This record gives sequence, C-alpha cells and structure tokens, in this order.
Amino acid sequence: MAIVELIGSHLQRLHEELETATTDLTTEQLHWRPPDGGNHIAFALWHYVRTEDNLVRFVLQERRPPVWLEDGWHEKFGLERVAQGTGMSAEDAAAVHLPSIEEFLPYMRAVWQSSADYLASITDADLERIFTVRPMGERPGVQVLMENVLTHGFSHLGEMWLLRSMQGMTGSPI
Repeated sequence: MAIVELIGSHLQRLHEELETATTDLTTEQLHWRPPDGGNHIAFALWHYVRTEDNLVRFVLQERRPPVWLEDGWHEKFGLERVAQGTGMSAEDAAAVHLPSIEEFLPYMRAVWQSSADYLASITDADLERIFTVRPMGERPGVQVLMENVLTHGFSHLGEMWLLRSMQGMTGSPI
C-alpha cells in the first residue's frame, strides 16, 4: 500500500469518527465546558477542522486559500478570518461559538473533500517535499500529514469523546 493511500484511509476514518462524535449534539452540548476548565467540543472541532484546512490547502498546496476563506465561512459564522485556535487564551477559546452542528457540517465536509482531492492528486514522492509549518519550522509533507493532521485530529477526537462522556452521553465506541 502506498503511503498516500494509507494516510488517506486514516484520514477518512478520522473524518467519519469526528462526524459520529458530534452530529447528534445539541448546541448546548457542543458548548458545554467542564466545571474545572477546559475547552468545549465546538472549539475542539472548529480548531481541528480549521487546522486541517490550513495545512492541506495553505501549506501543502503552497498558499492556496483555505476553504474557510474561499467560501466565506468566517463571515457566515462571525468568527475571525485567520484564527484557528492555536495559541488562543482560554477566554477566547470559550467564546468560539458555532450556531449548530448542522450549520457547521457543510464546512467540515468541504474540508474533508478538499483533503481527499489533494491526496488523490499526489504521489508518495510528493510527500518528501519540505514545507514550512509555523511555528514548527520545516518538515516533509508526510510529517505534516501524519503528525500535524492525523495525530492532532485523533487527539482532539479523544477529547471530544471524553467531553461527551462527562455530559452523560455515550463516549468512545472503541
């Protein structure tokens, strides 16, 4: 199996799991925060999808506008144009508000499709190219996808399953 295919299959699984973990949530459940602090599911989801969007489009496709900007999602949600959550204060993260999961799903799915289209257009050799990821520095495309997209995404997925269980809902199905 080619590395691009392997990454693609894991990314598809991550996308499916993110949808499973969030599509049944009310707006209140999306924005619930643990009493001792921490982020809500809406922030973790928005942050991860924005990160994948930025990395796959702006970084790996060399400054291609993210879906977030290209389709005007920042205006639709009244959220910052370039922020994606990295380095945000706890107060700013808590202030990220999604009107509903139903309204966020079209953006998520547009990012999922954009990532799948990108992976379908490259080869394993393309993954050896070096890209600059701020603030981490230079790294090959394979590392961007494996660490900054997949590992990051599965970490936030675990956070979402935990936040679900803390609200008395079903947690991780694994």
